Order: sequence, then C-alpha cells, then structure tokens
Amino acid sequence: MADLSSEDQKLITLARSAMARTGAPEGAAVRDLDGRTYAAAAVALAHLSLTALEVCVAMAVSSGAKGLEAAVRLGGEGAPDLGALHELGGADVVVHLGDARGRLTA
Repeated sequence: MADLSSEDQKLITLARSAMARTGAPEGAAVRDLDGRTYAAAAVALAHLSLTALEVCVAMAVSSGAKGLEAAVRLGGEGAPDLGALHELGGADVVVHLGDARGRLTA
C-alpha cells in the first residue's frame, strides 16, 4: 500500500471494514468527485443481488454524486463487472483490486 495515496488507502480500510461488519466475502469502497466515500458489502437476497461495487455506485448516485475518482474491490471471485462504475465514473476512474485481507492484486 506504500505506493497508494492516503485517500486510496482509506478506501481499502473502508472496504475491509464493510467486509468485517457483515462477514461478507466481498467489500468495496468508492470516492466521488467531491471526496465523499461510500463503502459496502455485496447484497445477496432472493429478490436483489448486487456486487459490493454496484452497491457503492448506487449509494453514490442516490447521494447526488456526479462522478467517481477511485474505487477498491476486495475479495470476491473472478474479475468484477465494472459497467456501473464506469457508467458513473468514466473510463479513467482508478480501480484497485485486492484479496479479502486488503492486499492489492491489481
């Protein structure tokens, strides 16, 4: 994490906290263009299924965010679907991927 800005390190901490709070295998956090952060775990209900990143994007949109600067996704299986993230944040949004312990892999 030494190469990350303190703001991106905060996203890792928030994503890990969301995972710990819920016991979920996946957590995420995003930062909007105003510097506000949103953290969440995946939602898996019978009638609603969202990845942690999708929940974060939904939280940002419902709070009035006009775009995103950065995102972190920890845990989970396979490559994440970044469609919603890029729809709000654009192709240039910084995305960090890591394992459930918070070690970045990409």
